[in-house]
Amino acid sequence: EEAEAVNTDLSQNSFVITLEEEEMEIYKWISHVQLNNGLLTSTEGSNFVSLYDNSLAALAFISVGDYEKAEHIFDYFYGQIDSEFFPNGGGFYQFRDSYGNNGNTIWLGDNAWLLIALNNYKQVTGNNKYNKLTGLLENWIRGLQDEDGGLWGGFREDGTQIHKITEGIITAFNAIEGYDDFHKGILNFLQQERWDLNDQLLVAWPENETHYYAMDLHSLGYLIFENFSEEVLFKAERYKNTQVASFNGEVISGYCFDEDKDVIWLEGTAQMALAFKEANMVNEANSTLQQLQKAQMKNSTRENSMGIPYATNAGTSYGSSLLWEDAPNTPALSSSIWYLFSVLSFNPLDLGKQKN
Repeated sequence: EEAEAVNTDLSQNSFVITLEEEEMEIYKWISHVQLNNGLLTSTEGSNFVSLYDNSLAALAFISVGDYEKAEHIFDYFYGQIDSEFFPNGGGFYQFRDSYGNNGNTIWLGDNAWLLIALNNYKQVTGNNKYNKLTGLLENWIRGLQDEDGGLWGGFREDGTQIHKITEGIITAFNAIEGYDDFHKGILNFLQQERWDLNDQLLVAWPENETHYYAMDLHSLGYLIFENFSEEVLFKAERYKNTQVASFNGEVISGYCFDEDKDVIWLEGTAQMALAFKEANMVNEANSTLQQLQKAQMKNSTRENSMGIPYATNAGTSYGSSLLWEDAPNTPALSSSIWYLFSVLSFNPLDLGKQKN
């Protein structure tokens, strides 16, 4: 009955998406963690808020036509323009608490994802109410471009500049609409500094032989760039491994952040599922989604809802940094949302992909 009611509410928007029971349970959990101020906490029962996760949440709401929930997120950041964006010289904080306090670090990639969400919202609704926010984000991102075409990664709390990060750069390439000298500069930088000509792969960390590549550059690269070779998805096998999920004992196969293969990164695995779908690699997409279904975790505080944790087990993220303690034990926004994108075949990067 609850699923019927939500689907009825959604059908009153500009287009109708009918969610199956499993999809509805994922969607209900995502909606459940939205706070009164519009923000969503990154995991169940936490006080941790991520700009990236909230941008993904806005896109999830947009993907099913639930625009009011997306607007609630956008309204929060619109309200922070004078108190946060301008005083810091542009950009919004990467992290904050659930009250919006204690913000720290301004990260290029996260702000680019907010712009991607705003672009998708305007595309499907035709609403211009966030044009000011969109324009400010675009100008700030363009201002991070260096003479070599690369983009600085943002700013730390002490005001120092963050180095150039491939993931953030390609996300910004997608987020800034159209194709002009900004985009040409990025492509030139990638070709000169972040492209392995032998393996035909984007490079994450040129100075680090062990962590030279990163898994998400395979999936995101394919989803972002026109005519990107499908070979990049086959080459992601180098991250594939099998783990026993610590929260339910299921044996799950998926993709690690990097080549140490000590953990399955469920968010990244869901990104791969969507990339396989985009490439019409149906068998690979379905088998990846089947593995993700083993990782679904029923929500403990709300009936008929469930999410997917960030990882299957304790281990390291990209590089040698340890994942936080509850990463394998509680539903996470990012994994749950990318899974929803995959089952709905919704590519949030498709709008900015058409650069001609």
